[in-house]
Amino acid sequence: MRRFHTLRLLACCALLNAVAVAPARAQGTFDIPAGAHFNPQKLAKVGDFLRDQIANGKIPGAIVLIQQHGKAVYHEFFGVQDVDSRQPMTDKTIFRLFSMTKAITNVAAMILLDEGKFSLDDPVSKYVPSFAKVKVGVEKTNEDGSKTLELVEPRRPPTVLDLMRHTSGVTYGFYGDSLVRKAYKAADIYAGDFDLAEFADRIAKLPLENQPGTLWNYGHSTDILARVMEVASGKSLLQIEREKLLDPLGMNDTRFYVTDPEKLKLMAQPMPNDSDFRVGRKNDPTVPMKWESASGGMVSTMADFARFAQMLLDGGKFDGKTYLSPKSYAMLTSDHVGPGAGVGRDFFYFPGDGFGFGLGLAVRTDPGNGRPPPPGSIGEVKWDGASGCYFVIDRKQDLFFVLLEQTPSERQRIQPAVKKLIYEALEN
Repeated sequence: MRRFHTLRLLACCALLNAVAVAPARAQGTFDIPAGAHFNPQKLAKVGDFLRDQIANGKIPGAIVLIQQHGKAVYHEFFGVQDVDSRQPMTDKTIFRLFSMTKAITNVAAMILLDEGKFSLDDPVSKYVPSFAKVKVGVEKTNEDGSKTLELVEPRRPPTVLDLMRHTSGVTYGFYGDSLVRKAYKAADIYAGDFDLAEFADRIAKLPLENQPGTLWNYGHSTDILARVMEVASGKSLLQIEREKLLDPLGMNDTRFYVTDPEKLKLMAQPMPNDSDFRVGRKNDPTVPMKWESASGGMVSTMADFARFAQMLLDGGKFDGKTYLSPKSYAMLTSDHVGPGAGVGRDFFYFPGDGFGFGLGLAVRTDPGNGRPPPPGSIGEVKWDGASGCYFVIDRKQDLFFVLLEQTPSERQRIQPAVKKLIYEALEN
């Protein structure tokens, strides 16, 4: 079997070398629309880089869209969506978003906030009663050096705001080695076929990683937020998102599961040796379950996600419709964990150097400590996912870009490389 797997990988690499898909025009040539501020020769390096990744068997393919002043500056397709089917990438190719799902969930939550369905100051227990009994896990070191977990009362209850800015103390169990994270892993929280209500109750039985409001801690907060949304509106998460956001925006392929046989053929897949997304659960978007994972379960296409990105770039408006009030948009895209917020940062602060965090999106607050500073603009917002998908909204330059790919192991290298090349091509 090992020999067969190796031969298959070699065949995949040979295939990708042969069929890396370029647009109908010659590779590296594209039309820069009037008013856009990009150097086409420098921008062509984005394609050179991604074709090199494909030729070396790192990824099957990718799509990049850069849009400035409402027009596509760069819209290129590379490689194939699946090395078995050999089908080329298109704007209808379906990608697993993983944590980019959080951005969609939080925008839908802000719409409900605008409608007065809940308040940011509301305790989570108002909507999920099991959270009234939640405890905080505090590690104690014994005389023999071993550690035990002491459960203490929270100094204040976690709130909806805590869920949206990841300061609730709710975490993940698939990274880190704290006793609380180990408790998450041991609890087998993904077992069986469960809905958001049951999942929230499962999380409530586990200790919080830290006191609410004291540490940015990435985890299942967005799934608990989704349960708050369901209770506050009396509808399922997908019903809320379709009614308030997806259907009005025309995001017709952005869902939690794919069941249409024709659409199943459009699913992008990672390389055969790069299929472990390392997120603790093995849910398959082609096998419907009750759980609609608000933190990482959605799939989408470039045709869909470009509409969402343009809406964010335009301040919560798209095609004449207002989705977010100016106040809610400002709250969504402003830093809520910076100086004065009382929120700490540890090794697992994923927004990164120079970034604060809004209500579901990383927000650029300063150049950062890197020399030279990481590329981008103060005020830009971004997020990505374990599958490699990545987007940046830069209102200062009136642009966004979206990178869609499926590569859990190569994403942390490819994403910053693509962003660097894009900004190097930008001419002010």
